[in-house]
Amino acid sequence: MKRKQVTMNQWFLKTPERALLEAYNAAQVIRNIEREHFGNQKISAKSANYTENVMSYWQGYLDQNLTIIQIRLTEFQLSRSILNLSESFVLEKLKFIDEVIEKYTWKYNLIKNSTLVSFPKTIKNNTSEAEQQFDSSNLNDKIEPPSQKTGVLPRSIGRTINKIKTDFTPEAEEEFIKNYRISRNRTRTALKFLITLIIVPLLTHQLSKRILINPIVENIRGDNISQIFLNSEMEDQALDELNIFQEKLRLESLLYKSPTISSEAIKESIKEKAIEIAEVFRHKSSNAVSNIFADLLSLIAFAIVIAKSKREIVVVKSFIDTLVYGLSDSAKAFLIILFTDIFVGFHSPHGWEVILDGLAQHLGLEANRSIIFMFIATFPVILDTIFKYWIFRYLSRLSPSALATLKEMDE
Repeated sequence: MKRKQVTMNQWFLKTPERALLEAYNAAQVIRNIEREHFGNQKISAKSANYTENVMSYWQGYLDQNLTIIQIRLTEFQLSRSILNLSESFVLEKLKFIDEVIEKYTWKYNLIKNSTLVSFPKTIKNNTSEAEQQFDSSNLNDKIEPPSQKTGVLPRSIGRTINKIKTDFTPEAEEEFIKNYRISRNRTRTALKFLITLIIVPLLTHQLSKRILINPIVENIRGDNISQIFLNSEMEDQALDELNIFQEKLRLESLLYKSPTISSEAIKESIKEKAIEIAEVFRHKSSNAVSNIFADLLSLIAFAIVIAKSKREIVVVKSFIDTLVYGLSDSAKAFLIILFTDIFVGFHSPHGWEVILDGLAQHLGLEANRSIIFMFIATFPVILDTIFKYWIFRYLSRLSPSALATLKEMDE
């Protein structure tokens, strides 16, 4: 019993620090949402081109974290008499919280008024009462979010009237131009970054392969006959080409389309063709080996571009979100069906087989049919499961109408 009493006393003494940190973390969540999804602007429909459902989703996060900030700051103010924290620690956290909630003064005040009614005014030393008063679940249950309050007229009419009023204000044109410039700069930055992601690896691959890697591989391999073929599949292809050439000479001789050729001349022609085929496949083998190292350098260049472009990545993510959410529900459903049918549909195994055969040929590897069929039997199934989970988990919440359209198109 004494140990429990000591534990509760320690919990009570840490109340100011815990409350301040929770308020600070909630403010940090709001700041992260602003930075990642609203171009470092306030969470508002004017800061990003999101649909009404998406804005409602972000507004829910905003209201939730503003409520947490208000509750925890009130808890901090009531318990700061037992404060045992450094002044710099407290001031730093409070300054950051004030900077975040300054953009949402009216909403914060509305939450504050509704919270103060239900929040306890005193903190008693009795541990059981303290635990009950500072239970966040009890506090959250007593708070009624502003979105649940109803008026005489629907909220959409009020939003429309406020938008009309805003459009006639003197700052409306300046605000429109500002938003247009932000959108234009964001689009330019996103397109430049996407083009850079494509061009830099390709240039790295081609330049490194032609200037550096290919000459080194050619010098190392030399004219060694044993290194002409990288695998048995290449050797079989060379034999097929040579057999076709022999059959062609014999066919021309039988049809009298060419003068009679002696056996020595035929052997000499076959020998020249064999040397020509060997040179072609030696070049293919060197090219395949060079592709391995050039691909590694391309991946390194790609990783460097990604590592040095954190700001551009955020802009591209916002650009893609705006582009996707701007599509109609029918367009979203069409793209989802097209994408899933290509990669996990009925005819997708043939496409995967062509891709894997091309990859093996690019790297100079022998296409193992068992491995390819095993990959086709497992990977599309895993991909289909991921698609279905994403549709169930996220699409139903972000765009219910698109999900309904998708189901109708599937049926």
